[in-house]
Amino acid sequence: MEGNNENNFIEVSAGNLKKKYSISAFFPVYNDWGTISGMVLLVNSVLEKYAAEYEIILVDDGSRHLTKLVLEQLGKKIDKLRIITHEKNRGYGGALKSGFYNAKYDLVFYTDGDAQYNPQELSLLIEKFSDEVDVVNGYKISRSDPVYRKILGRIYHHITKMLFGFEIRDVDCDFRLIRRSIFDDLKLNYNSGVICVEMIARMTKRGCRFAEVPVHHYYRVSGKSEFFNFKRVFNVIKNLVRLWYRVRIKNIY
Repeated sequence: MEGNNENNFIEVSAGNLKKKYSISAFFPVYNDWGTISGMVLLVNSVLEKYAAEYEIILVDDGSRHLTKLVLEQLGKKIDKLRIITHEKNRGYGGALKSGFYNAKYDLVFYTDGDAQYNPQELSLLIEKFSDEVDVVNGYKISRSDPVYRKILGRIYHHITKMLFGFEIRDVDCDFRLIRRSIFDDLKLNYNSGVICVEMIARMTKRGCRFAEVPVHHYYRVSGKSEFFNFKRVFNVIKNLVRLWYRVRIKNIY
């Protein structure tokens, strides 16, 4: 995708570092009361160093009371923090859509609020970004999950690669830096974790340019996965087939 980067990006000097980009960073939050404060503080430290302008968005996807209290306290401490509240849980995809479509700066970074990724590694994505790149996609150096999730993850990777012809190494790595203008006319439909495949499939069909960076992955310290649940496997497969038909056969992207 081509864009007028001269107009879109702000460039200022900070010592030897040039802060070239304005960045919206967001986290989908669902009962992540034990981890979200640390995630926000870490990403804030990176954005202070690397971003000409920035905001941090927390998408509260119908969390319980304790998480809401934590978010309220964070809002009092971090000036550049915005909180978007879903009164009812909309699912992982619903939370991502709220983040993408409410971001106001030139680049959008997102990762999960459960501390399975280190927000400080956002610096690696920023350093990889350029005028020739639309998406910097992280890929897990090593997956820190129970064995059954590792097995399901590999199966998922091979199925999606076969269906959609992905060239990136890890469509399931929710650690990405994306040009915000992509979402001006990109409509995402899914409210489940399938949204990540939908997003990458549609971006790929539109000719978006990808770069990749290895990132660390950590054991989940609180909460549980809302995606790799055996009860959801059938629906995931059904939705992937529907998505394949729309994107690969009917060329709706």
